[in-house]
Amino acid sequence: MSTSSPVRAVVTGLSAVTPGGLGIESYWKSLLTGENGISEVSHFDSTRYPARLAGKIKDFEARDHLPSRLLPQTDVSTRYALVTADWALADAGVGPDSGLDDYALGVVTSTAQGGFDFTHREFQKLWSEGPEYVSVYESFAWFYAVNTGQISIRNAMRGPSAALVGEQAGGLDAVGHARRTVRRGTRLVLSGGVDSALDPWGFASQLAGGLVSTVADPDRAYLPFDTDASGYVPGEGGALLVVEDAASARERGAERIYGEIAGYAATFDPAPGSGRPPALGRAAELALADAGLTPADISVVFADGAGVPELDRAEADAISRLFGRRGVPVTAPKALIGRLCAGGGPSDLAAALLALRDQVIPATGRTTSVPDAYGLDLVTDEPREAALSAALVLARGRHGFNSAVVLTTA
Repeated sequence: MSTSSPVRAVVTGLSAVTPGGLGIESYWKSLLTGENGISEVSHFDSTRYPARLAGKIKDFEARDHLPSRLLPQTDVSTRYALVTADWALADAGVGPDSGLDDYALGVVTSTAQGGFDFTHREFQKLWSEGPEYVSVYESFAWFYAVNTGQISIRNAMRGPSAALVGEQAGGLDAVGHARRTVRRGTRLVLSGGVDSALDPWGFASQLAGGLVSTVADPDRAYLPFDTDASGYVPGEGGALLVVEDAASARERGAERIYGEIAGYAATFDPAPGSGRPPALGRAAELALADAGLTPADISVVFADGAGVPELDRAEADAISRLFGRRGVPVTAPKALIGRLCAGGGPSDLAAALLALRDQVIPATGRTTSVPDAYGLDLVTDEPREAALSAALVLARGRHGFNSAVVLTTA
């Protein structure tokens, strides 16, 4: 039996396209300065909708970043994913001249909504003009695996690849699977999640869940763990990470290592009415055990931060049970950009890695008043400088998905 240590999966490249900015450093700056990326929906007339706010990506012109042949065949979410992939690979110094075999490069992404805008536009053509007017690209542009496929084709990444769907938890699941893929022998996997569904039908489908805030003030609509929490605000975008075998990264002379994906776990909540508790806390415990760490080793928690009182209360309980009352700094910076579905977890992973790099914890949006019963040391108002060596990132998807990732400095 081999006694060799498991392959270390490290992050050598990052990028993000979010309502906070285009590119990883713009996104990070927006979190540290508290810039609010939430504003009124402008993609369509939303005056008759009960909620009218969203985290919107600004100043993104796909034609400035992608060849014209790709535009007719891609949904807006896929365009975000392709550009984010280009930037993440460039950040990692991975390109045609890297000397990496195509079959040593994989892609694992998550999307919860697929190509909503594209497919709804084609449905409208079908109903109003007839089937002969529907784009032939409708056959795949809507599909949940399309981001993985398009990134793979564009970058000649022919190694083991996958697509996962777990709503808000799916992005962490994708990164967890990427880590597993690297440990099984693939040298490098591009992973994360990107979502966008801010067309009229896509937005309506998000409102139908009943958890979206109807507060009209962008500064008060999404307040995780606040006494005035009233729901969340949907958003678009996400982040992608280059996950790499640490030895391979050293061999090719990777310019930087942001950190190590030291632990990962996923759980599923018991059936409603079972009397059993939610399983988010169990996911955190399993991720810590997978990393070989104890709660005392964690420097900061990036919380799921649903902004729904009963969900916030359940998450606060899970955190305080594991770490003790106010036992660890907690933050939910996604309050500044909205919940990005599959893009939310990876965006938090990117922020956590930058927090480890810069030794600073971003604040939790506009949250100011945290119930004492939550027992949380929530970072509010201003970023907090701290000695950071390990971060726990949590995510929950609709209908019971829970995921947790532990990041450490490399």
